[in-house]
Amino acid sequence: MVRVRVPATSANMGAGFDTFGIALKLYNEIEVEEVNGETEIKLFENKYDDDFKSNLTYQSIIKTYEYCNSPYKNFKIDMSKSNIPMSRGLGSSAACIVGGIFAANKMLKDKLSVDEMLKIAVSIEGHPDNVAPALMGGMVTSIAGGENIVYSKVNIKSDFKYAAMIPNFKVGTSDARKVLPESFSRSDAVFNISRAAMLVSALNNGENEKLKFAFEDRIHQPYRKKFIHNLDEIFIRSRELGSYGEFISGSGSTLLSIVDENNTDYFKKMSVFLKGLQHEWRILELTMDVDGVSLI
Repeated sequence: MVRVRVPATSANMGAGFDTFGIALKLYNEIEVEEVNGETEIKLFENKYDDDFKSNLTYQSIIKTYEYCNSPYKNFKIDMSKSNIPMSRGLGSSAACIVGGIFAANKMLKDKLSVDEMLKIAVSIEGHPDNVAPALMGGMVTSIAGGENIVYSKVNIKSDFKYAAMIPNFKVGTSDARKVLPESFSRSDAVFNISRAAMLVSALNNGENEKLKFAFEDRIHQPYRKKFIHNLDEIFIRSRELGSYGEFISGSGSTLLSIVDENNTDYFKKMSVFLKGLQHEWRILELTMDVDGVSLI
């Protein structure tokens, strides 16, 4: 039996569509045990998954065993300790996938390398932006081309706080992808390339004031913001309170802002502002997870 802890992740980070991702200190715990009896998956509030074959963690465990050509029986999976909200753009599906792969690899006596685990995760998730930081921690930039996945961890020189503003409504990933156009103008492409490059460089050099330009985007956020009530007002207020940048986390509905570690007023004042909006919002004060998935 193994117990693993998987961090939440925020993908895209403005201009880095399907490329950038960062791990945050908000966790799901998954317990996996191989058993002779029937497969059983426990969810939150003592609920059980009746259709376990469609469960992402179960699928990831099975795919890992099959990748290693290892026989398996059935599994008892406890996912009841879940703190990452579902369908909010904080990598809940990536956490299920990475947690299942990592747990299976531990039960298989660490047969797989990090690259092999990432390859399995991307084959399930479809892209590496969430699964890479969930697996390795920190901020990761990644390229998926065929079976090859190239990734690099970004050196973030400064310490930041990350404000996760989570509403009581969801945004489905499929809906968020449907609204995106099939092509973009050259000016929009150049706009995003310059911002993505500036983001990595500014983080690496500790040039925090330049971050205020680096989270702008023309590829996905202008089309997705219609799903997120009061986005413009929240972004404006966040900047007024000293945020270095704000962006849609993944495909939403969570909004994320990056705040200086010494900005002690931001969270209290932003919480007051969010309470005055039509929909219910909560704000979490998070920091970056540097380790990724781990045993507990």
